[in-house]
Order: sequence, then C-alpha cells, then structure tokens
Amino acid sequence: MEEKLDLSLPCCQHLLSAILAMEPSDCLVSLARACGGGSITDQVQQFIWDHFLSVPGDFHAPYLRNFLKKLITQVEFDRGCVLDHLYELYAHYMTSSKDDCLGKRDARICKRISFLFPDDCSELQSCSLSRVLEFSLQCSLNMLEGDTGCSIWPSSLFLSELILSHPELFSHKSCFEIGSGVGLVGLCLAHVKASKVILSDGDLSTLVNMKFNLELNHLNVEADLPLRNKDPSMVKCLYLPWESASESELQDIMPDVVLGADVIYDPVCLPHLVRVLAILLNQMNFCRQRASCDGPSSNIEHENGEHDHIDAIEIADGRCKVIYNDSSKCLRKEAPVAYIACVIRNIETFSCFLSLGEQANLHFVDLTDSLKPVNLLCYMQSYNQASVRLLRITFIN
Repeated sequence: MEEKLDLSLPCCQHLLSAILAMEPSDCLVSLARACGGGSITDQVQQFIWDHFLSVPGDFHAPYLRNFLKKLITQVEFDRGCVLDHLYELYAHYMTSSKDDCLGKRDARICKRISFLFPDDCSELQSCSLSRVLEFSLQCSLNMLEGDTGCSIWPSSLFLSELILSHPELFSHKSCFEIGSGVGLVGLCLAHVKASKVILSDGDLSTLVNMKFNLELNHLNVEADLPLRNKDPSMVKCLYLPWESASESELQDIMPDVVLGADVIYDPVCLPHLVRVLAILLNQMNFCRQRASCDGPSSNIEHENGEHDHIDAIEIADGRCKVIYNDSSKCLRKEAPVAYIACVIRNIETFSCFLSLGEQANLHFVDLTDSLKPVNLLCYMQSYNQASVRLLRITFIN
C-alpha cells in the first residue's frame, strides 16, 4: 500500500489552501500535478478524497462537481486510473438536482483564505501562533452582477499581505478602512493588534455581510456606538456612503492610518472619495482634534524652547506631529497617512483620481516597488501580487 502524502509538505499545503479558497479548477489540477511530481497519481487522488471529498458537506457542491470533472478528465487524458470513489461522487453530483443558488444574485459561499508564512520569516510568524493563518469569509457568487461589495478583490488580498508582512506600520495604531467589503483587511488589522479597527461601507447589505464575517472569525463587532469607546477588543463597523459623509462625522474618526482596496473604479464616485480622504488626512483637523481631546495643557513647542498654549501642532516637510504634555513626557504623534491599493483597469479613471487629489492638497507617493509584501498567498494562481499598485497619501497644508 502506497504511503499517504504528508500534509506538511509545501505542495500539499498549497493544494489544501487552494481548495479552501475555491481557486479555479485549472489551478487545483496544476497543484495536484505538483503533488504527484508531474502527474495526478493514486496518492494524490486519495489525498484529495481524504481531505475534501469524503465529507464534502462544508464545500459548495457545484464547485466540487466542476473540480471533479476537470480532475477526472485530466487523469484520463494522462492515461491514469481514476479512483472508483471519485467516479461515484461525480456521478452523484451529475444525477442530483441542480443547485438552485447558481442563478441567484445574492447567493453566498464560504471561502477560507490561508496566509502561509515562510519558515525564514520568524518575525512575521511572531504575529501568528502557526505557519498558517486562516480566515473564513462569506462571499458572493456573482461578483460581476452588482454584488461587488461581497467579493474578494485582488487589492484587499494585497493589503492583507502588506499588513501581515509589515505589522509595525499598523500595530498599536488606530486604523480606518474605506469600502471594507467582506472585512478581510479588518481581520488582518485586528490580528496584528491595531489599537482600534474601524471598518466602513456605503452599502447596507455589504455591511451586514461584513459583520457576519467578523463574528464568523470570533471578533466582537461594535456598531452604532460612540467611536471614542476605548475597548480595544472591538471592531467597529460604520455605514458610510462617501457622498453623504459629513465633515464632523469623518473628523470624529481620527485615524492614524486610512486604508482602501480597489476603491478607485467609478469616475462618478471619485470626487466624493477624494473629499473623504482629504478630511481624514487633513493634518490641521487631526491636530486640533487630538489637542482638544488632550485638554488645555497641549501646546506647541518652538525651537527656542518656548511654548504656546494653543493646538499642539508641529509641521515639517509636509508632516504634522502632535505634542502631548502630560507633565511626565511629551508624545509626538505623526499625522494620519493613507495606503490605497488598486489594480489600474482604466488609466483615465486613475489619472482623474490623482488630479482631483492634487487639487485637494493630497500628496501621492507610489510605493509599489519599495514596500512589497511577502508572498503569503503563493498558492493562489488567480491572484497576481504584481498587478496591484500601492499609493501612500498624505495631506499637505
């Protein structure tokens, strides 16, 4: 009897992660071949059966049916032997009634996204108890039929890898995401221990789905409560349409870091998006809010050592720092920064965003080549990290 495949092998871990994430069948077949040294052996088929097909209740039946069809076709094309129980299961799928949810716009499936930490990244693994960090996400089946907010977009995968690869940029900071979708970025922010995680979306059905996903992954969700609540174990979810968000509402958020994934897509929405970013990143608003929260003891410290008892603002090189004076120490805190990840699908739309941003005193730095995340989703052939651009945005007073 042949020895079973070891799940700890990278090729097996990649195949496992790809099926859990519901990668396309061609991707799964390619990974299955890698496990068998170039062919889909009996060992590989048994591995797939043991881990996914013997108890298929947790998987979306049409997805497994399509995968089985592709797998059987490839084994037969290679003149290999298909295990009998694979034939039997495929026959069961073919004779069973059609899945009613295939045509429904609001149909939902559960994908499990696994971030695989390399052995040589001990500093990253310190954020995780194991080499694998897995999140379950309820998603839409029909991304192209209007339910975009409940789909997993490439830039959200990129930002999630960035957060887990560079936790020092987000840990112990108040983080706010615009257009949070399924909530994956928020889950990663909570994992690296951001001091506050605030997620938002302008679509109510997306917001409901996002809250479900946070709770599915054992996070407490705080909604419709004051944002200044100090409970760090809570993730806050806001209904925030860009076009109607008020300046006072945005200033109350007071984030250290703003994030956005694939939010530059609709030219009609761009003026509203730029306005939201400008308010969130405005250093003067930020500093005045921080100073007012800190009380009358806040002050500006000049180079000569004198202090003015007004808002605690220090500006240099387009950056702003707040000085907190609590009689024991001064804490300098940088003004907020935004990290926006996007796939450029229409260069005119992207250029319009940059132009509107410059008119609103936003300063853009392209970090695509200088701040790269570790490839933690190496099993995903449907996701190309290199297709995503990363912008760092600040406000210039």
